[in-house]
Amino acid sequence: MSEEFKDFTATPTLTLNPVAEESAVPAMAQETRVQPNEAGWDDSMLSAEEKQMVVDFSKQIDLKNSNLIMQYGAGAQKKMADFSEKALDNVKTQDLGEVGDLLSGVVSELKSFDAEEERGVFGFFKKSANKITAMKAKYAKAETNINKICQVLEGHQVQLMKDAATLDKMYELNKTYFKELSMYILAGKKKLKEVREGELAQITAKAQQSGLPEDAQEARDLDSMCNRFEKKLHDLELTRMISIQTAPQIRLVQNNDTLMVEKIQSTIVNTVPLWKSQMVLALGVEHSTQAAAAQRQVTDMTNELLRKNAATLKTATIETAKESERGIVDMETLKITNESLISTLDEVMRIQQEGRQKRQEAEVEMARMESELKTKLLQISG
Repeated sequence: MSEEFKDFTATPTLTLNPVAEESAVPAMAQETRVQPNEAGWDDSMLSAEEKQMVVDFSKQIDLKNSNLIMQYGAGAQKKMADFSEKALDNVKTQDLGEVGDLLSGVVSELKSFDAEEERGVFGFFKKSANKITAMKAKYAKAETNINKICQVLEGHQVQLMKDAATLDKMYELNKTYFKELSMYILAGKKKLKEVREGELAQITAKAQQSGLPEDAQEARDLDSMCNRFEKKLHDLELTRMISIQTAPQIRLVQNNDTLMVEKIQSTIVNTVPLWKSQMVLALGVEHSTQAAAAQRQVTDMTNELLRKNAATLKTATIETAKESERGIVDMETLKITNESLISTLDEVMRIQQEGRQKRQEAEVEMARMESELKTKLLQISG
């Protein structure tokens, strides 16, 4: 139980002096026999001892005492006021906005883990290492945020559990004050009915019979006091109604606190460990994925090298075989060389033939020219 309400009594007490409650009527303090309830109010909520308290207390009420009427039930009303003030000071709505902000931050961090990596064979291993390092850094940051969330949630959980215990105490005290107010009202109504049907009726009849102004004034005074007391009882009934409304309100707040405690507990023991296990799994999956991708890259590169080497070997082997089967001089080369040689010889023969012919023609021409010269010289001489 919370210590904030240790000064509030959990037992109904009735007093005509709200300042000093030592004169309060305790249970079983009197031996007067309990009479049936004649005030028209349901007193089934009261125990036999409390009903006896109402009967005993009603006998102490003096409706001719103006101060008593003014202070009647004020002690219970003050208790309700002090109780409400104390409850207001101790039960506070917890602000979970910080937790929401941290959760949003972690969600953003987790969403950023799916960033696309750069592609390419040669940069694969370097990029894989960089990605793993980046993921570990992001997970470390997320884990820090999650630990902060756990600390904040645990603080809220402790506070809410304290509030729930305080609300239990508040509920029990509210029941006590409700019962106490009911006892004040029952005792007051009982006394009011007795005075109106007894003493007031007698004084009124006496005044009517005597016709004396002092008797009439006494009747009016008592009737006025009865009316004031009736209004006071009405005020207590309003306070009692507030107490009735307070009970479900306390339970609603307590239920909300309990639900929040359960939600926080579920987050701490279920959600947060799940986050961490998912982080470990994600890193493991990423390691496996990158290892498989690396193996695939190596396998693809090996296959590609084997294919290229096979093609190169094939080409080289074929070329070597071809070269090994060739003669020193190709037949085509010999044919071309022979044809070139024959053509050369033919050309030489043709040139020689032409030279011979030209020499013959030159001899003929020179003979002719010599003859002509001789003839000309002879003509000149003769």
